[in-house]
Amino acid sequence: MGGTIRADIKPGKNVLIVLKKDQKINKVTQGIVKDILTKSLDHPHGIKVRLENGEVGRVKEILD
Repeated sequence: MGGTIRADIKPGKNVLIVLKKDQKINKVTQGIVKDILTKSLDHPHGIKVRLENGEVGRVKEILD
């Protein structure tokens, strides 16, 4: 499942995100969502989240 719709993403979900520094190479990082940072209902590049380890990026895929 993609990560462009805010309602699909909840704290505790296992996701793949792309960090800001990795956007050009499209490298993904796996983690558990701690906070949802995007306020809008959707975002074409993915909803921005903070993982439990503190990393921030846009969701590319929801694994749960």
